[in-house]
Amino acid sequence: MSTKKKTATSGWLDGDEESAWRAFRRMTVGVRARIGQALAATGLSEADYEVLSTLVERPDTTSPLHLQATKMGWSRSRLSRHASRMEERGLIERAPDPEDGRGCLLVLTRAGRDVLRAATPRHLESVRHHFADLLDADDLRDLKRIAGKLCAGGSAAPQPEIDRQPGHDQSGTP
Repeated sequence: MSTKKKTATSGWLDGDEESAWRAFRRMTVGVRARIGQALAATGLSEADYEVLSTLVERPDTTSPLHLQATKMGWSRSRLSRHASRMEERGLIERAPDPEDGRGCLLVLTRAGRDVLRAATPRHLESVRHHFADLLDADDLRDLKRIAGKLCAGGSAAPQPEIDRQPGHDQSGTP
C-alpha cells in the first residue's frame, strides 16, 4: 500500500505521477520490443521463450497450464491458443492433468529444449545489452525494490513464485 498522501480526488495524476507513469510505459515497451526483436531472429516470440524457459525450470519440464497462465499474466484461454501454436511447431506437448480433470499439463519436448538452448545465448546477450549493462548496482537494487512494490499491487500477500527452481544455471537450462 502506498505511503504517499492522496492529494487529488479527481482521479487525475499530478505532473510527477504522469511523467513517471509515461516513463515507465516507454521503458517497458521499449526494452521488451528490443529484446523481442532479438528473439525473433531465433524463431521464437517473447511469449514462446517465456513458456519454454519456465518449463525447463520445472520438475520433469512440465507445468499445469493454469500455473503457466498465472505466471505470464494471461488468461487460460489465451495461453491455450498460444500453446496450440507451439504444439504444432513441436516445441511442447499437452498431457492430461491428473490433479485437474478439466486442465492440462504443458510438457517441454526435446525439440523445444533444443530451440530454447539455441535461443538462450542470444536472449541473454540482448537482456544484457538492453537492460543489465545500462544499470549500475544501485539502479538494479532500486528497480528490484520498486518492482516488489508494484508486483504486490498494494497487497501484503506474497505473490506466486514459480520462476526459478533450484539446480538450474542462469540460462534456464539444466
